Amino acid sequence: MTICRYLDSVMSEQHIFLVGPMGAGKTTIGRQLAKLLERPFFDIDAEIEARCGADIQWIFDREGEEGFRRRESQVLEDIVTANHNAVIATGGGLVLAAANRRLLNTYGKTLYLSVTAEQLYRRMRKDKKRPLLQVENRRQVIDQLLEKRDPLYREVADLVFPATGGQVLAVAKRLLDALETL
Repeated sequence: MTICRYLDSVMSEQHIFLVGPMGAGKTTIGRQLAKLLERPFFDIDAEIEARCGADIQWIFDREGEEGFRRRESQVLEDIVTANHNAVIATGGGLVLAAANRRLLNTYGKTLYLSVTAEQLYRRMRKDKKRPLLQVENRRQVIDQLLEKRDPLYREVADLVFPATGGQVLAVAKRLLDALETL
């Protein structure tokens, strides 16, 4: 039995959620993982943008973080209840809402893509799209976000996975191997 068939038999109706900070690789690794598992892939942020016809920065500018978080929660609920067996990349702040954490725990397995603050600094140093990083001191913001959110990522995680080193396909294959332990 191949690993994909094994995992599909064990996790037949469960989603796989990827959580972690912005820049951890949730979308990139998630897309590759979905291909390996032959499952549909959803990116919460991309879904929000598609529904709104606007980018995340515009939503933050118009509605603030609170408005964005409401949209994020609604999109998560819609995707979770309308689909089965999907790989879902969440936004970095999705875990802030207790209701979202309950949905993750109820509807699937949650994988925390863990990276160090230093790795995030390097990956995000030139980013122009993430609203929370459009500030003078990105390092300080990243440190604060990790300090606040890391315990929440760990709270919902069925698996903490170091999302570092190597090509995306290699990382996705290592993640697939790690899924066997769940």
